[in-house]
Amino acid sequence: MKGSTDWDRVRKTTDEEIEASIADDPDWADLKDIDWSKADLTIPVPKQAISIRLDADVLDYFRRQGTGYQRRINAVLRSYMEQKSRPRRKKRA
Repeated sequence: MKGSTDWDRVRKTTDEEIEASIADDPDWADLKDIDWSKADLTIPVPKQAISIRLDADVLDYFRRQGTGYQRRINAVLRSYMEQKSRPRRKKRA
């Protein structure tokens, strides 16, 4: 698949033009004064490929949500794991 990016235009864009474009972007307004000098680079842990058997309707449900369905399945499993890993509160009598 070929993208539609005009790479010649990107290469010819000057730093000044990029800065002006950022200054005019309302989505950037809340981020332009952030001090990024102390930001930590976080590299995600690689996923482990496995084979898993799921009910067809469960898999169909996640696939119908569109691309990224495997990430969503992982997120649901992570949420379950975190809920089960929390210390249980004692019930009051």
